[in-house]
Formats: sequence, C-alpha cells, structure tokens
Amino acid sequence: MTIKDRIQDDMKAAMRAKDAPLLGTIRLLMAAMKQKEVDERVVLDDAAIVAIIDKMIKQRRDAIAQFATAGRQDLVDKETAEIGVLELYLPQRLDADAIDAEIRILMEQTGAKGPQDLGKLMGPLKAQLAGRADMALAAARAKALLSGA
Repeated sequence: MTIKDRIQDDMKAAMRAKDAPLLGTIRLLMAAMKQKEVDERVVLDDAAIVAIIDKMIKQRRDAIAQFATAGRQDLVDKETAEIGVLELYLPQRLDADAIDAEIRILMEQTGAKGPQDLGKLMGPLKAQLAGRADMALAAARAKALLSGA
C-alpha cells in the first residue's frame, strides 16, 4: 500500500468518525499533493509525498516558534497536533547514531575531510537520507563530524 493510498483511506475513516482535526490536516496534505501533481503534471510517488510532508512539518515548526513568541498557546497546540498527524505518514526516522554512520560512509566516498567540504557532502547526504532523517539535524551532525567534534 502506497503512502497516498494510506492517506486516502485515513481520510475516509476520519470522515466516518467525524474527526474534524484529523480530517482537516489530511485534507491540507491532500491539497498540497494535488497542487504538486497539477503544477508539475506528474503522479506523485512515495518519495515525493514524503518531501511534501517534510516541507509541511517544517512550516508548522516555524509557525510554532512564531506563535510561542506571540503567546498564542492555542495555535501552538493546533500546529503541534497537525505535526503529529503528518508524522504518521513518514517512514521510520533514523536516530543520531545511524545518521552519524551514514555521514561517515559518505565522507569516505566523497573524500570530505574538513568544514570546507560541507557543500560537497550535503548533496549526496540529502539524497541518501531523504525522508528518513531531519535534514537540519543531519546538517548539524555533518558539520560537527567534519569539524572533528
């Protein structure tokens, strides 16, 4: 079963259960997927859907920071709940040790030795860890490993 099929099945279940918050989040995700399909005239595969979900989660984390600064706890709670729903459709995330192992392998393959080689490392790393790791964490770990920390 593809991620798209799971999302559609969950949307139907949320409609039957009259779960408005879940349904709203799933509809936002479906709209983002449909927009991408229409704009680029493609049928989305699981990797493209994971990229959309990652982008939506990042947007919500940015919004949470803004809402927390403004003292809007109600909106922070709403965005946090949406992140929880979106994360259901992501593949299992790698922990910090697994990310470090992937970075070390790519450092050997690309010949990256120091902080100046971060750009050379990030392209392959992003392709390798897409959907399996938070890229902000991966970039920070790569920078630390290249700096010898």
